Amino acid sequence: MDEVLLLVGTRPEAVKAAPVALCLAEHPHLTPAIVHSGQHVAVVEQALASFGLRPDEALCYRRETGGQAELFAHLLPALDEVLARRRPRAVLVQGDTATALAGALAAFWRRIPVVHLEAGLRTGDLTAPFPEEANRQLVARVAALHLAPTADAAAALSGEHLCGGPVVVTGNTVVDAALRIAALETPAASPDLVAVEHDLETHGGRLVLVTAHRRESWGAPLNEVLGAVATLAESHPDIRVLLPTHPNPSVRAQVAAVLGDNPRVTLTDPLSYPDLVRVLRRAALVLTDSGGIQEEAPSFGVPVLVLREVTERMEAVHAGCAWLVGTDRARILLAADEMLRTRLRIPVNSNPFGDGNAANRVCAAIAELLAGTTTPVVLEPAS
Repeated sequence: MDEVLLLVGTRPEAVKAAPVALCLAEHPHLTPAIVHSGQHVAVVEQALASFGLRPDEALCYRRETGGQAELFAHLLPALDEVLARRRPRAVLVQGDTATALAGALAAFWRRIPVVHLEAGLRTGDLTAPFPEEANRQLVARVAALHLAPTADAAAALSGEHLCGGPVVVTGNTVVDAALRIAALETPAASPDLVAVEHDLETHGGRLVLVTAHRRESWGAPLNEVLGAVATLAESHPDIRVLLPTHPNPSVRAQVAAVLGDNPRVTLTDPLSYPDLVRVLRRAALVLTDSGGIQEEAPSFGVPVLVLREVTERMEAVHAGCAWLVGTDRARILLAADEMLRTRLRIPVNSNPFGDGNAANRVCAAIAELLAGTTTPVVLEPAS
């Protein structure tokens, strides 16, 4: 059996790698090994457990400053030791995190093929998102296989004239993950979510999900978002707002100062992945700066207002599933009022990020890479 090492360090990485791990576990010649980089603790294990998975290895270290340099100083030697000991045939990294970049570099230096899951997302602006845009471009330079979620992402990679491996369009595995978890219909675990659901069932009304966590939104931009949410809750008495707060103490304090006393806004700790999917299935509207939610929400017919000036997921905008509103209070309110007034829903079969079969395509592409038979599959980008 050829071992494929799946490197994860954040919850989105764990969620998007999980369907691949499940698929590889059923492959006749490949086997997965999940390695947790330790970038974010607890939430990774929790996310994997939702799929019946757990890390095969977890790196442990103490972070003092929380800076990128400190993280890489821990990650690179630790990952090199794991690779030297396990000798995987390939290393799969996901997206644009510090874990992905460190893993790609460590594998490349060991001459182990790097498989880049969710390759080709671009804003063209190295400052937005920061530092993720740079991370994903750097990973692309050393990848042996680029697994693009969409034709647009594949076209972006082709336009960069990379000298590495082929580009294969697979769809996004987060759609596989969301549909799998939704099918389980797991009851809400968060007491706050249980209370909100009870209130909606008792008194009626609609649920609005708000998430804002990107560093470029902290401070004044986040205040604009929070002010818009407060006004929205006041002007639409039938809505209940659920806002999972970021673990950063300063961000939590900022959110609590603006919305903590609002009776129609519920602030929660970060939700488990099954709870998040449960909320998306029920939500009337989502306001978010999260990349993953932009990909998941269309599968459940919920429109998304993207709280960013640019997004590397323009497919959702082009498909009429999402709208870029930035962090300007007036723009957010104008769009949100329109969505709530018209009760807009998205056709559930129109998710531009996939059909729920991405993991099968990913596993097939990895098998072909290791067999030396991979050929590029680049589709026409969306108009």
